[in-house]
Amino acid sequence: MHRAPALNFLLVTVFLDMLGLGIIVPIIPALMTTVTDDPATAVYWSGVLGSTYGVLQFAVSPLLGRLSDRYGRRPVLLASLTLLGVDWLAHAAGPSPWTLLIFHALAGACAGTNTVVNAYVADVTPVSERARAYGRIGAAYGLGFVAGPILGGLLGGVDVRLPFLAAAALSFAGVAYGWFVLPESRTGDRVTSLSLRASNPIGAIAVVLRRPVLGRLAYARMAADIARMTHQSVWTFFLAYQFLFSTTMVGVVMAATALAGAVFQARAVGPIVRALGDKRAAVIGTLISAAAFAGTAVASAPVSLYILQAVGIVGSIAGVASQSWLSGVVGPDEQGAVQGALTGIGAIAETVVPVTAGAVFAWSLSYATPGLVFVAAAAFTAVSALLLSTTPATRALT
Repeated sequence: MHRAPALNFLLVTVFLDMLGLGIIVPIIPALMTTVTDDPATAVYWSGVLGSTYGVLQFAVSPLLGRLSDRYGRRPVLLASLTLLGVDWLAHAAGPSPWTLLIFHALAGACAGTNTVVNAYVADVTPVSERARAYGRIGAAYGLGFVAGPILGGLLGGVDVRLPFLAAAALSFAGVAYGWFVLPESRTGDRVTSLSLRASNPIGAIAVVLRRPVLGRLAYARMAADIARMTHQSVWTFFLAYQFLFSTTMVGVVMAATALAGAVFQARAVGPIVRALGDKRAAVIGTLISAAAFAGTAVASAPVSLYILQAVGIVGSIAGVASQSWLSGVVGPDEQGAVQGALTGIGAIAETVVPVTAGAVFAWSLSYATPGLVFVAAAAFTAVSALLLSTTPATRALT
């Protein structure tokens, strides 16, 4: 197994994936306003595109996972990157919001990068090394998040559609790199079922949730995803309202946090998880995250916010440890199917939580405290910790 080039490609892939997404973040409002000729309509269509992407990702990710089990990881990963590049090209050239909706829905349906990357890591790394590998993957995501918005803002200053051309070029560069460099981690078995019962999202998720150990880990992952998306959905608004941060300051805080998190995941997470073990690291990290959310809910000064951000970064060991633990209770012939179901669970949170969290935050500005949503995030994180702590630390395929 050619582990070094495979893992290096995965790092490049997730970096380019997040870089491409980050490039377009600062410019989406301007593009949608250009396409619709009305700011209010632009906001509406931006929300529709985001929700459609999440819904299609939920619907199709279990099928993509099973396809990668049946035919191999490489073709599914390269196809996903190719479709993402086509989506960015459509954003650059699309004359109407309906055109963008069609291509963005297609990209959501083929958004198999996360699913296949997680399955690929499980294929090519022994259980004892997975936490380190997943930590490096998380670091690559973080670095892409730092670099993307900066590059997108600079390119968008030249032309509103230029960032999308750059994002497409990066996606296609990743495809070319993978075509020549990426070895196949799993040749496939040609017997994995692709029936509607096995590949539809409801059925695939139900199969995962019914298994005693895997199901508890999946429920814990779901609670953590809800907390994560709650935080992400209102974070910039919270900074602007509670601390009166300017747009520039918000960007600086987010970039600094992402960079620090990337360094921590790349250098420290692997050794910490290896020393503590997957279960202990997952529980401790989740409790630390819950404390960070609860502290943020009552933070009143920037210095306390910065300290809590550092605490939250330490809590990121939970995600890596949980992913390593999950991959260890799944057989090699079903990594793709299970990772696809987990991606589907995450897609539910990404579709539903932003709307709900935004509504709660808006209500809290008039009738409660702006930190209310972070109390909710802390509560969901605590539920995740409880589920993790009561799950047997087994490596059996259960």
